[in-house]
Amino acid sequence: MLRPFRLLPFLGLALAIGFTGCQSQAPQPKRPQPAASNKSAALRNMEQVAKAAHRCWFASKDPAFRNYSFANELNNFSGRPRFLLVPENNYGGRPLLVVQAEGAAGRLDTFGPLLDQPLGKRINGDIARWSTGDQSCGSAA
Repeated sequence: MLRPFRLLPFLGLALAIGFTGCQSQAPQPKRPQPAASNKSAALRNMEQVAKAAHRCWFASKDPAFRNYSFANELNNFSGRPRFLLVPENNYGGRPLLVVQAEGAAGRLDTFGPLLDQPLGKRINGDIARWSTGDQSCGSAA
């Protein structure tokens, strides 16, 4: 008479070998993926320049800018993040300076009547410096 329990160890061994043959490579540990930025180059450039402009011209209470207010429009819907200098406490007033960025490279443009004033040379120098990543405030006008 054949005992069925005698074959059980061989059956277990056959199943174990069969299942190991079906496995693929050992799972690789997951590497953290760098966080992708949804910000455009224009927005990244303008954030950098706007932070420096606010810090150097307004938060520092620079007397050359005391008659102006800083209007931040980095999140506007035109696709051109920008900031404005307007007459002091008149945010609806005609902009005296517009600094905006656009395009895949985030090219900066500045325009407005304030650039035709003696302060214009300093503004252009500051904007050019900040757009390269140098966040220093430079010298007063």
